[in-house]
Amino acid sequence: MRHLKVGKKLGRTSSHRKATLRALSASLIKHHRIVTTLAKAKELRRFVEPVITKAKEDTSHHRQQAFAFLQDKEAVTHLFEEVGALVADRPGGYTRVIKLGPRQGDGSEVAMIELVDYNDVKPEGGKSTRKRTRRGGRSRKKSTAKPAEQKKKTEAVEETAEAKTEEKAEKKAKAKPAAAKAEEVKAPEPEKEVESTVEEVKEEAATEAKKEEAATEAKKEEAATEAKKEEADSEKKPDTKAENTAEDKKKESDKEDSSDKK
Repeated sequence: MRHLKVGKKLGRTSSHRKATLRALSASLIKHHRIVTTLAKAKELRRFVEPVITKAKEDTSHHRQQAFAFLQDKEAVTHLFEEVGALVADRPGGYTRVIKLGPRQGDGSEVAMIELVDYNDVKPEGGKSTRKRTRRGGRSRKKSTAKPAEQKKKTEAVEETAEAKTEEKAEKKAKAKPAAAKAEEVKAPEPEKEVESTVEEVKEEAATEAKKEEAATEAKKEEAATEAKKEEADSEKKPDTKAENTAEDKKKESDKEDSSDKK
C-alpha cells in the first residue's frame, strides 16, 4: 500500500523520472506552453512551481539552486530575467493544466500546461466574487452601506436602464420605416428582371428571323445569277453554229468557182 507516498512514478525509475521532469520544466520555461500527457502535466506542476518561486528574488544562491534542478543555462537566464518579473506579484499557482481529451493511437489523456501570466485569453466561467457558504441559501451578512446611498445607486441604475431601453426603442422605430422602404424598393426588381429577360428573348428571335431572311435572299440571288448565266450560254451556242454554216457555204462557193475556171 502507498500510504504517505506522494507523486506518480510515471512508469520510470527515479533517475529517468527526474530527467523527464527536468526536460519538461526547461521547455515549459522557454516556450511558456507545452502539450504532454495528463499525468506528466500534473506531476510537472509539483516540480516547476517551487523553481519559479525562487525566481522572484534574483540572487546568486537562487540561481545556483535553479540550475541544479534545470541543468540548462538558457532556461535559468530566461526564468530570472523575464518570468520572475511577471510572477513577482502572484502568490503561487503559476501554471494551468487544460485537458485536451484522449489522443489517437494509445488513447491516453492529453493535456496542455502553460504559464498563467503568458496567456492573454481569460478562461470562460471565471470565479464569482460572491463568497460561497456550506449551505445553498443566501449569505446572512448585512450590507454595510447606508440606505440613502443604496437608494441613490438603485435610482442611477434604473435611470441608465430606462435610457438604454428608450435608445433601443428609438433605433427600432427608425429601423422599421427604413426596412419597409427597402422592401418596397426591392419588390419590383423581379418584375424588371422578367421584363428584361422577355425583351432579350424577343430581340434574339428578331435577329434570328433577320438572319434567316438574309440567307433566303442570298440563295435567291445566287439562283437568279445562275439562271442568267445559263441563258447567256444558250444564246451564244446558236451563233457559233450559224457562223460555221456561213463559212462552209463560202468554202463550197470557192470550190465551184475554181472548178469553173478550170
